[in-house]
Amino acid sequence: MRNRKPGIAESATGVGRQLPAHADLNLLRTFLAVYRAGTFTAAAPALGLSQPTVTAQIRTLEQQTGRELFTRLPRGVEPTPYAHEIAARVAGPLDALAGLEDTGAVTAPVHLAGPSELLCVRVLPALVPLVADGVELRVTQGLPEPLLEEMRSGRHDLVIATRRPRGRALESVPLADEEYLLVASPAWAERVAGRREADDLCAALREVPMVTYAEDLPIVRRYWRTVFGKQLTARAAVTVPNLYAVLSAVNAGAGYSVLPRSLCEDHLASGRLTLLHEPEEPPLNTLFLVQRPGAETNPHVLRVRDTLRRAARTW
Repeated sequence: MRNRKPGIAESATGVGRQLPAHADLNLLRTFLAVYRAGTFTAAAPALGLSQPTVTAQIRTLEQQTGRELFTRLPRGVEPTPYAHEIAARVAGPLDALAGLEDTGAVTAPVHLAGPSELLCVRVLPALVPLVADGVELRVTQGLPEPLLEEMRSGRHDLVIATRRPRGRALESVPLADEEYLLVASPAWAERVAGRREADDLCAALREVPMVTYAEDLPIVRRYWRTVFGKQLTARAAVTVPNLYAVLSAVNAGAGYSVLPRSLCEDHLASGRLTLLHEPEEPPLNTLFLVQRPGAETNPHVLRVRDTLRRAARTW
């Protein structure tokens, strides 16, 4: 009798015995999508199915296995230990099968998202060689949490986030540390010249208008807390909707602000902006590169991911 290779449902000792002998691949695909997305609702558009259909398919697989796969929560689902076992066994074969099904097809565009300023200053310039080599990009800008929620629903392949995503559903790696600088136009810098000690500088800056992108002053407050060891008590003179607008206002002489080095280093080099303070340890914010589960079946996603990781070494 000729030996035959085990199928996906039979590939795992223990787990394979508890799956149907010829498990429906569509049910396993739906299971893996829900496992990765964390909700039936988020998995549905990625599968091209309705949410009730996804729910029905998971129930069918649970009936076939005689085991509960997910614990229903108020927001989403939590995989059971048995579901973790199944996912560990079927994810590789299903992803490989998806890659084979895509062979010969036009490679899909890479859906990339992140903060507007970082995309413009660092990310897109780093990806220019790939675009010239045929990689298609669909780029979205926004805040971390909404972008990560959209990733869970299958909208983005890669997200650059200013904080690590919660939970285990999304894989992330540190990409780079962004340094923050206290800056003003040369005219305002002259007003505080020579007052480099923390107490003197903080007192001097009370007479200088502050420019920020939000009323709660998140970046400036953090600088005061980590560098000066003080709570910021000043109010913003100008709030504008993004860091590019903050840079423009400060460059035009509106006052001072705290900005990422990547955004303002050209202005500092040309003398349009002046560094007001040089702490021994400037505040840093770690950027994370987050990848959607299953996105690696698109080889262009891997090219973009690896290019960004190499480029980030010099950021």
